[in-house]
Amino acid sequence: MEERKSRFRRICVFCGSSSGKKTTYQEAAVELGKEMVERRIDLVYGGGSVGLMGLVSQAVHDGGRHVLGVIPRSLMPREVTGETVGEVKAVSDMHQRKAEMARQADAFIALPGGYGTLEELLEVITWAQLNIHRKPVGLLNVDGYYNSLLSFIDKAVDEGFISPEARRIIVSAPTAKQLFTQLEEYVPQYDEVTSKLVWDEVGRVAKVPESEVTS
Repeated sequence: MEERKSRFRRICVFCGSSSGKKTTYQEAAVELGKEMVERRIDLVYGGGSVGLMGLVSQAVHDGGRHVLGVIPRSLMPREVTGETVGEVKAVSDMHQRKAEMARQADAFIALPGGYGTLEELLEVITWAQLNIHRKPVGLLNVDGYYNSLLSFIDKAVDEGFISPEARRIIVSAPTAKQLFTQLEEYVPQYDEVTSKLVWDEVGRVAKVPESEVTS
């Protein structure tokens, strides 16, 4: 397998703890893992071996790349998440889990998933909008799974609740190869207000520099 170079060292993948009804979801998870291996990218994810989470982590691990699973201690029993491959980092709660995954990653990719996946995805999009991070956020839109979400976001832009600049935070493609092509070329854009904020590592606002304060 020919290896490709990437600007990313490690990517955080959000995805379902279920496999979904379509085999295409499962195939996409495996394909994403293989694409990461080809590009020599390590994985950080929510841990465990169940659902799409298990498929993508196993594919990355089988390809010889490092896998870091970040799991709240309450979810660590094997009957809840299954056996995690690679390195496991235990944290105290879900908030710390998300902060740690974000800190470790150079970019984010969301596979199909449910409430948890959406919550994680929307939080890192919001963090990008607020200039907490400048890391690309990608949607692996398998079989149009995220079409309705993207339509909703476009509606929010039309109605004036999301700026056109913030809309461009989200990179979407139907296959892993196409998605990586777009993520590699991604250049962040921010509005003038949020670009003046200074944030600490876990995303709490620290201050607005005095030189940037205007009346």
